[in-house]
Amino acid sequence: MKRKLTLRLDEHLIERAKRHSSRTGKPVSQLVADYFAMISLEEPIAGTELTPRVRSMIGALRGATTTEDDYRRYLESKHR
Repeated sequence: MKRKLTLRLDEHLIERAKRHSSRTGKPVSQLVADYFAMISLEEPIAGTELTPRVRSMIGALRGATTTEDDYRRYLESKHR
């Protein structure tokens, strides 16, 4: 079963992801799904070691206090 997931990302990162998506022909959602699949494996797949940049992101949101309501308020003010 597929479900929708909302991600909050820096605009520049989103644009870079879209350019990469265009170059590779893979939708951004598939890029994210591939990443999630890779990090959830018990044993790494040969040749798919995480890059230092990706490794540095692990745990980045631990302790974050932003809630879904905070994001809704942000979107409401942004689109007024």
